[in-house]
Amino acid sequence: MSSTGSSTVTVAPPVTEVPPPPSSRGKHAISLAFLAPAIFFLGVWVVYPAIRTLIRSFYSDAGGEFVWFANYEALFRDETIQTAIKNNVIWVLVVPAGVTALGLLFAVLTERVPWAPAFKVAVFVPLAVSLFAVGVIWRIMYQQDPDRGAINAGIVAIQGIFTEQGALTTAKPSTDALAGSPEGGLTLEKTVRPGSVALLGLTAIKAAELPAEPEQAATPEAKPDGITGVVWRDFKPGGGTPGEVEQDEVGLGGVTIKLRGADGKTVDSTTSEADGSFAFEGVEAGDYRVAIGRETFAEPFQGFNWLGDRLITPSLLIAFLWVQAGFAMVITAAGLAAIPRDLLEAARTDGGTEWQVFRRVTVPQLMPVLIVVLVTQIIGVLKVFDLVVSIVPSSGRDSATVIAVEMYERSFSGQNRFGFGAAISTFMFVLFVPFLVLNIRRFRRES
Repeated sequence: MSSTGSSTVTVAPPVTEVPPPPSSRGKHAISLAFLAPAIFFLGVWVVYPAIRTLIRSFYSDAGGEFVWFANYEALFRDETIQTAIKNNVIWVLVVPAGVTALGLLFAVLTERVPWAPAFKVAVFVPLAVSLFAVGVIWRIMYQQDPDRGAINAGIVAIQGIFTEQGALTTAKPSTDALAGSPEGGLTLEKTVRPGSVALLGLTAIKAAELPAEPEQAATPEAKPDGITGVVWRDFKPGGGTPGEVEQDEVGLGGVTIKLRGADGKTVDSTTSEADGSFAFEGVEAGDYRVAIGRETFAEPFQGFNWLGDRLITPSLLIAFLWVQAGFAMVITAAGLAAIPRDLLEAARTDGGTEWQVFRRVTVPQLMPVLIVVLVTQIIGVLKVFDLVVSIVPSSGRDSATVIAVEMYERSFSGQNRFGFGAAISTFMFVLFVPFLVLNIRRFRRES
């Protein structure tokens, strides 16, 4: 800038040319340079093994003979593989829909409770644990012994509110005077009348079921208008006489005693005292039978065999649902947060109930998200492996097996049937293809 008198002249800076944009060839070269490492490792770890496995499936297990489709023919003839395919079908039909429904339910409910963050953390935490560790956790929880398995222990606790364990679960008659069975109760063969004393001797009693503070068994006095008796452990250390109440023999309390008429119907019922004695008073004249009720011999709940052949597959499904519900909840909650609130309010303003708003507005808006969760879970259950291996005991492996487990067992567990295992692996990959194509089409539509 120069100044002459009162006038000022501004000199503009020289104009510089804008550099030309990089050519498309240069752009592709830069992109390729960044993608090259990923492409290399993808080829080494994914593409090459997939192609090599496909080729290997046409060779014998030893690898020296080209057998065409013999491995695939054997695959569909093998009964265990057929069971694995059936189990995978059950997994595909139940788990993806169940996980999606649970995720939707949790996502909607957590919007309405003040302690939603804590609930979300509790539901999502299992997803942070490896599936093998989850399997170990559920393996312990599924133990049949209620003293070990948490699930059966909970069932025992609830059952104890409504039913009681028998006082003498393994007791047997000490003489032929008592007839019957624990399932129907034991009945005194000899009929009794008012003024009689009934002696009910038992043996084969568990030490744990004996009284904590045992009392000497005592024969009660006869009552003219009643029937009395005693139930006791008919065993005397050092020997004794069966059917007689002797010194050092223990009375059995808490035993259900029933008085039955000549027609077999129960007239009265009572419970023995700590010394084993019992009494029925005000009994009318006639012939009666005294019996020990079957309630006395009721076996305690032994626990459901969750790891048995009948329940093992549902048990696995429950464990998988427990793990994946957090993933579905988080994804669905993100989609739920993206729904315009004014749309929901407009539906409510128009008179829609909460159920109608949920069914006709919320679910349709969430459909793309729900499809993502559904397809992801289908792919996940098709390759489920570690959960089955860690939960299922070896005795039940054949009934709960899945395709991925069979592929591993045939190839790497000592069988060394590498050709057959490669055929199983290829078959499993073919099952993935429709869902991969569905995902790719969905991505293209959204892009």
